[in-house]
Amino acid sequence: MSMRVAIIIPVYNHGEQIGEVIRQSLALGLPVFVVDDGSTDSTHQVAKAISGITVLRHSVNLGKGAAILSGFSAAAEKQCDWAITIDGDGQHNPLDATGLLQAVKEGERCIVIGKRQGMEDAANVPWTSKFGRKFSNFWVWVSGGPMVEDSQSGFRLYPLAEVLHLHVEARRYQFEVEILVKAQQRGIKVKEAPVSVVYQAKGVRVSHFRPWLDFWRNSACFSRLIFHRIFGMFRP
Repeated sequence: MSMRVAIIIPVYNHGEQIGEVIRQSLALGLPVFVVDDGSTDSTHQVAKAISGITVLRHSVNLGKGAAILSGFSAAAEKQCDWAITIDGDGQHNPLDATGLLQAVKEGERCIVIGKRQGMEDAANVPWTSKFGRKFSNFWVWVSGGPMVEDSQSGFRLYPLAEVLHLHVEARRYQFEVEILVKAQQRGIKVKEAPVSVVYQAKGVRVSHFRPWLDFWRNSACFSRLIFHRIFGMFRP
């Protein structure tokens, strides 16, 4: 099966990690697009110093979803028809992308989520990630999305032609849950494939997740999706 695949790395203030993430991604032999979402640290300088990649930059922080969409558009312009998204914080092993690609059957157009293994038992996984994973999984399903085990994983394979027309409204972390709901509604299959995960020790790992603000944003996003689902049931 011929798949024209691009690697998209949305990143915000991960200057210490992004260089290694890029180098590991280049080992896949695929075009790499790094989307710097308005970083204020060394992220942009580190990325620009690495040859063989395309670096896009938002002048201000617009959100992870906005960065992913910028990467989608750039990859589509280069005639890529699939995109693998990899977080820029170093928690993913880019070489696991082969498992995502192998999950796609001949002629299939689907989303494949990298289901992170061992999160429940790992000592360095923050409680917010463990709770948020279960919280999100449940509400994605209630909102009309697929029943999956890791709806918050940012390591994914997307079919570009389909997802670029899903009209996802969220532009921050909520983008990654809303796109699953919209995909389900459009009949786009969602699969999962196992991937490894590395969580650095507390004080070393840089996280931009803000528990209360992002919990509110998640709740607002799910409320909107559930409202549209219920309202759509009563349309003639």
